[in-house]
Amino acid sequence: MATGIEERLLAEVRALGSVAIAFSGGVDSAVVLAAAVRALPAGRVLAAIADSPSLARAELVAARGIAAGLGVELAEVSTAELAVPGYRDNAGDRCYFCKQAVLGAIGGLALRRGFAHVATGTHADDHRALHRPGLRAARELRVVEPLAGAGLGKHDVRALAAAWSLPVADKPSTPCLASRISVGVPVSLGRLGLVERAEIAVGARLAEAGIRPRDLRVRLLGRGFRVEVDGPSHTAVEARPGLAAAVVGELTGLGLSGPGVVAAYRAPALAPPP
Repeated sequence: MATGIEERLLAEVRALGSVAIAFSGGVDSAVVLAAAVRALPAGRVLAAIADSPSLARAELVAARGIAAGLGVELAEVSTAELAVPGYRDNAGDRCYFCKQAVLGAIGGLALRRGFAHVATGTHADDHRALHRPGLRAARELRVVEPLAGAGLGKHDVRALAAAWSLPVADKPSTPCLASRISVGVPVSLGRLGLVERAEIAVGARLAEAGIRPRDLRVRLLGRGFRVEVDGPSHTAVEARPGLAAAVVGELTGLGLSGPGVVAAYRAPALAPPP
């Protein structure tokens, strides 16, 4: 199974000649990076990660390790999304302004370094999502999407990651910290830091109880906050009297305000197939 999708992806990447990959450390961009290493000569591949307050420090450390394991240079590009009013306002199209800033910065780096293209880990299923304003920014900046171009969806991406023994093959999606801030609540340096500290604290508290969630989000709402964990972890939390209240209490102590609740995580919805 992996052979056919591998051939399609490698052909897609090979045709680029040289490429700077917008790398997050997640499975999608890691597969694009691994494909580029296989398809292109040495020196024709660059990984670039946007280093901003919306990137959790643990994710940056992990991304460094993955790039090093693939033998690829990782450029850490400082970006300033918080300087963009549309990003800070968080009115529903925050991702558009984010991708404009991030992909614009990586595009500038690619131009200076002589790379012909900027590529992302966008796959075919991403184009079925109900709301992805970041894709519009990518189109405007002429960013290429090798996974989508080769017709690969998320299942295919994970199959390739496993076939290539990438350490992120089973890694859950880890969107930026700003994604935890509800639409209408302005994005700020303080709120991004609060989300990061809160998720670290929740993970540690649940680990003490023997629960290690695959998915974990702490969302800042217009009023209050919500801790989301995957279904099995939520069931385990509910089975331990007082644990959910202890988690909420700990986050209140960190500075989260308003009522808090622990709930089951639900993945973002996709549009139905045409």
